[in-house]
Amino acid sequence: MHPRPAPTTRWRRAFAAEARAERPDLARLCLLIGAEADPALDDPGITAARRTLDRLAALLPTGPGCPRAWAAAVGELLGARCGFRGRPGDYQRLESSLLHQVLRRGRGLPILLSVVWIEVARRAGAPVHGVALPGHFVVGFGFGFPDVEERVLADPFGGGRLLSRTDAQLLVAGATGAPLDAAMLRPVGAVDIVRRVLNNIRAWAATRPERSDVALWAVELSLLLPGHADHADRLHHDRAQLLVQRGDFRAGAAELDAYAEALAGSDEAGAERVRRQARAARARMN
Repeated sequence: MHPRPAPTTRWRRAFAAEARAERPDLARLCLLIGAEADPALDDPGITAARRTLDRLAALLPTGPGCPRAWAAAVGELLGARCGFRGRPGDYQRLESSLLHQVLRRGRGLPILLSVVWIEVARRAGAPVHGVALPGHFVVGFGFGFPDVEERVLADPFGGGRLLSRTDAQLLVAGATGAPLDAAMLRPVGAVDIVRRVLNNIRAWAATRPERSDVALWAVELSLLLPGHADHADRLHHDRAQLLVQRGDFRAGAAELDAYAEALAGSDEAGAERVRRQARAARARMN
């Protein structure tokens, strides 16, 4: 028995096509997530959000110079003048993970505020990338430069404060207890950023059983991203459990069976546990 495929909409078709483009457009992908979450976000709304990014970029000085100067200029514009920053309460709001709402409110999670910085700075020609420090997403300027000393980290959630290496070490130690590793400073691509955004949305919904609808569409969008087969298998398992949670026992059981089949070659005991979950789901069918 094959699982029921996730529903397809024009937004999802656009999201899948953009994610597989040679150079995925980060802002467009994040806005398409917003269209999934917010039925009021339509084509004109997406266009308006992109124009906001263009307008902000036009306010930056022309080629301020070295990476530190770029970081200072973007921080002055977005953090000081426009008030983009985060607060602890933002972690409790779904809007904090939706780009069009972050542009409207000036508030969001570290990764979404970083998306605003990345998209505005790139439009102005800055050498900017996302940097996924454990537990706290930031932006880096000049990471393509051979001189390590020229590279600069900035924290959009903190209004754009520049981070010394000691600051970064403290952030990592606070999140993981481990030392800062050079690999943690590598630039993160658009698809990986979007995957992290969707993971954050799933984490938000996981603590709110009444919002299993949000968890379900976040999983289904994650399945449209290019990635490794084993990751997709785990997502199918998560989708199956959400379908069962939402009362779609037949579709959930079919997806559990498919996951068990994928798992059987490497973990027969795990596959049998999933088969039992499928049988339990079918037993709940009326």
